[in-house]
Formats: sequence, C-alpha cells, structure tokens
Amino acid sequence: MPSHSGIFTVIERAARKAAPRLRRDFNEVQHLQVSRKGPADFVSMADKRAEQTLVDELRHARPDWAILAEEGGELAGDPSKPRFIIDPLDGTSNFLHGLPHFAMSIAVEEPVASGKREVTTALVYQPLTDESFWAEKGKGAWLQDQRLRVSSRRDLSEALIATGIPFLGHGDFAQWSRIFGAVAPEVAGIRRFGAASLDLAWVAAGRFDGYWESSLQPWDVAAGMLLVREAGGFVTDFRGGDKMIDRSEFLAANDALQSKLHKLVAGALR
Repeated sequence: MPSHSGIFTVIERAARKAAPRLRRDFNEVQHLQVSRKGPADFVSMADKRAEQTLVDELRHARPDWAILAEEGGELAGDPSKPRFIIDPLDGTSNFLHGLPHFAMSIAVEEPVASGKREVTTALVYQPLTDESFWAEKGKGAWLQDQRLRVSSRRDLSEALIATGIPFLGHGDFAQWSRIFGAVAPEVAGIRRFGAASLDLAWVAAGRFDGYWESSLQPWDVAAGMLLVREAGGFVTDFRGGDKMIDRSEFLAANDALQSKLHKLVAGALR
C-alpha cells in the first residue's frame, strides 16, 4: 500500500471526526429534526452538523482552500489553490428512513494547465461499516489497505449494474426508462441503492460491474469517479465522452463492459 499524502490524512481525519455523531444520529433517526429542502428532498440536522464538522476541520487544516459543499454551497478560497468538494451525507433518504446505506464523500480538486481542474484525492467513507474507499491519482484505489480493481467480467449477461432512479422533482423519467429498457434485458441484474458515491466505490471494488445515472451534482460523484479510474475502470458521459459534469451523465465500468453499456445507452437515446 502506498503511503498516504498529507492531504489525504487531512480529509480522512475530518471524516472520522464527523462520523461518530452521524452514527449516533442514525441510531436516533426517529427523533431527527427534518426540514423540507425541495420536492421529496429532505435535509436533516444530522446532515448539517456533519457538514459543519467537515468544513471546520478542513478549514482549520487548509484555511485558504475553497470548499464546494452540498448544503453550504461554495465557500471562497484562493483560486490558485486546490478546493475540497464534500457531501457530508450521501444517501439522506436512506438515512432518514433507517436504511443503513449512506456515506461521506470528500474530494480534492487541483488546478492544472489551461485553467482546468482535476480531482487528485478521494475518500468515500461509510460510517456504519467503517469502510474507507480512497484513491490518490497515480497511486491506485484502496479499501483500507486492500487494493481495489474493477470487475473482470466481460459479458453483460453476467453483469450486475447499479443505477439511480428518477423521483419526484429529480431526473428525466422518459430518458431513464429508455435506458432501462435497453440495458435490463441484457444484464444479470440492476440495483438501485440510493447513494451514488457508494455505487461508484462499489464499481471500483468490483461489487458492481457497471453503473449509470444522470442528474447528479459534483459532490455526488467527484470522489467516486477517481476511485473507478484508479481501480482500472472508465467513467464517461452517456455518449462516451468526457463531459460528465457538464451533461450530468455518468456511465462507469471496466473497459469491456463500458463499451457495451455505452452502445446500449447511446442507442436508447437516439
């Protein structure tokens, strides 16, 4: 296992600082104060507390870095420095319904040539199972100290595929239905577990063979995309290009299944 960078130590420490309260709140889920954030979209006090803990820890360690957070939006920083992209509770609906499938997602995005930025460090942390999926660019993807590799399956007929399903106020039902209709008859199964960061982490770990979803935000996917790539997989938009964030389209798998899924998805959208 490669040694951790100093910045990975920072984000892991922040996640582990926020985790105990999140676990306690989950165990008391029936008492949580919940406010409506939008149609069928709820944010809990647990979510806000976890984000504040992450922001406090990250700001203490890197006070001049910007932070893009789900609840707090963009917190200003030096534009020439990296920024943190955080989702303190991915899988809020699962959390509020007592379903033990949610995670914290933290990514570090650094400026590179031509004014572009790229994610170089990623952590998806599942507080209930204490699973730490992490990656640093060029160092591979890991679950604790175990190297991760994407699935080696080559045939769609053996593949288990993850997705996200549109719901009230979110997503394109017609588009999703067309894609589902094209993919489902070709694969061994489709799962919808409700936490995009964990879906991508599980693709990196070979638990899922592929994944597609749209209408996601950068904090949902920034860490997970680096995990998949560092585990030897590919992430593209639905057309096979690199405009995942611009189009809010995400398709992930190993090399063989990526091309096959892309053909199915692209065909469904014609």
